[in-house]
Amino acid sequence: MVGGTACHTPDDYVKIAQTLDRVAEELGVNFIGGYSAIVSKGMTRSDELLIRSIPKALACTERICSSVNVGSTKTGINMDAVRLMGEIIKETAELTKERDSLGCAKLVVLCNAPDDNPFMAGAFHGVSEDDAIINVGVSGPGVVKYALEQVRGEGFEVLCETIKRTAFKITRVGQLVAQEASRRLGVPFGIIDLSLAPTPAIGDSVAEILQEIGLEHPGAPGTTAALALLNDQVKKGGVMASSYVGGLSGAFIPVSEDQGMINAVEAGALTLEKLEAMTCVCSVGLDMIAIPGTTSAATISGIIADETAIGMINQKTTAVRIIPVVGKEVGDTVEFGGLLGYAPVMPVNRFSCEAFVNRKGRIPAPIHSFKN
Repeated sequence: MVGGTACHTPDDYVKIAQTLDRVAEELGVNFIGGYSAIVSKGMTRSDELLIRSIPKALACTERICSSVNVGSTKTGINMDAVRLMGEIIKETAELTKERDSLGCAKLVVLCNAPDDNPFMAGAFHGVSEDDAIINVGVSGPGVVKYALEQVRGEGFEVLCETIKRTAFKITRVGQLVAQEASRRLGVPFGIIDLSLAPTPAIGDSVAEILQEIGLEHPGAPGTTAALALLNDQVKKGGVMASSYVGGLSGAFIPVSEDQGMINAVEAGALTLEKLEAMTCVCSVGLDMIAIPGTTSAATISGIIADETAIGMINQKTTAVRIIPVVGKEVGDTVEFGGLLGYAPVMPVNRFSCEAFVNRKGRIPAPIHSFKN
């Protein structure tokens, strides 16, 4: 709202980003979201200015994260925004090429973005939220893996019950922490996000849970079924442990932030196409994937369109956080550092979709979106 009134050029928005970044540094905040636009049906002039400011804003700040919602089950897919975001991702990669195109790691393109997602880079303060609210993300993939090690070789019933019980305990701790934070700060408690979110730390891996379930590597036949099982049991166990559940709530499958996923890519077990199939049954989408810097903007837009279509048709949140690393090719490794980890550069389908993504307008909402 502030930007819509005061900003008349992309550089005006960049000044807001720089101010937010300075405030976040002073307060000791690691990342701050909300540099966002919701353009699933159309773009206002202000929306477009903000989107066009994203490359420069991410290049000149350290803590700002940006998200753009380009589609929803209710409205369809704004292909003009999808095409623009391919260009924006490429420009962001170029402006941050001295840091292995790190700016793209703080930029995500979404479909069906929830108002209460606490996970960066897609977190923003949705229009349905109170002035201030505490939304808490819980994790704990290492805890789930340890629990499954104790029932190795058991049938699916024991497997599922173990995941549910463990998810209940993890979520209950999150609920208690959220309630205490709410009491101390005098800010209402919003939701618990049940997501299993990995980190680069050894043992903190969703991929290793899939291996404990019975896969040699993520990407092997059966991967999508195993991930669907995991995601569903986490939701079933967690929902009973919290008074309010929201956000994304399920299993994250980022490549660079999960050592098991990295190992699977390096072994040749996991491809971009298989990751896309996995996103049909997990909570998010194509996340923290490094691709060659020579990948065209049109190809990136096509990847975004595919992932957005999965979210639109399946009435779920999907996302793309993809990093075309300038100067890197397939087989190279990119080091992002910290919680962002490192990633092998993955191959991308070499055939063109340019004529498709250059069509103007929207892909209509699916027939099952009409609920009234």
